[in-house]
Amino acid sequence: MPELPEVETVKRGLSPAMEGARIERLELRRGDLRFPFPENFEDQVSGRTIIGLGRRAKYLLIDLDSGKTIISHLGMSGSFRIEQGPVSQTPGDFRCERSKDEKHDHAIFHLEGKGGERRVIYNDPRRFGFMDIADRSELQNNPFLFGLGPEPTGNELSATYLAERFAGKAQPLKGALLDQKNVAGLGNIYVCEALWRAHLMPARAAGTLVTKTGKPKEQLSLLVASTRSVIADAIKAGGSSLRDHIQTDGSLGYFQHSFSVYDRESLPCRTPGCGGTVSRIVQAGRSTFYCPDCQK
Repeated sequence: MPELPEVETVKRGLSPAMEGARIERLELRRGDLRFPFPENFEDQVSGRTIIGLGRRAKYLLIDLDSGKTIISHLGMSGSFRIEQGPVSQTPGDFRCERSKDEKHDHAIFHLEGKGGERRVIYNDPRRFGFMDIADRSELQNNPFLFGLGPEPTGNELSATYLAERFAGKAQPLKGALLDQKNVAGLGNIYVCEALWRAHLMPARAAGTLVTKTGKPKEQLSLLVASTRSVIADAIKAGGSSLRDHIQTDGSLGYFQHSFSVYDRESLPCRTPGCGGTVSRIVQAGRSTFYCPDCQK
């Protein structure tokens, strides 16, 4: 499942092609993905101008001049590609062949803007992604976005905030970070990496990072800093690009080549001077990678 850095990479890749362009026509080649497309979706979108692209948690947001916003989730295998003319350009150091089977091209935005006509195509072999549309002024009440916590890249995420959320909680630290009501957009890969950077055991109770008076301990401040840094590094690297995820230019990101703990079971810990070996456990059905020597 693409995580926040992957979606941010997609947003940045699509922005030059989509922002300011007019949607001449939205072509839907089926009636649903994970969920049915919104009623009259093509009519609500066709003829509108895209005024901006954004992201909330793992959702791509496409703002229209009508005051509406398209909400898109990539699911497990969804991706966008940009085509201009008969050629689809896929530059990059780590190239990955896209699906060429048109039966997986489910939604096509026919655009007109600076540089001429182009197509932005949503391809999703497994059809776990989806699209919705809502009034921009009511996005916070949309069922997919309602109740989400602060972004890990924003100033709202702080040790003081997490102390309020974690106080008295016996929930494992990893589970608390994956709870989208606590922090929006964090996923399994980057939580493992952030906990390793902060030297914190994933199974440790979240409440142990908070004092009896409700104040954040120093370890919680380190966790916030580690979370910010791992997300920033992954975005800079273009996302992890595991399995199906590829950037909008067709290239793979390269953050997976610098994983410190994720998917490194039985390999040496990369903490200088540690000497430990990465272990793997399963938490809530997901693999957790950590170093039992330096994560406490």
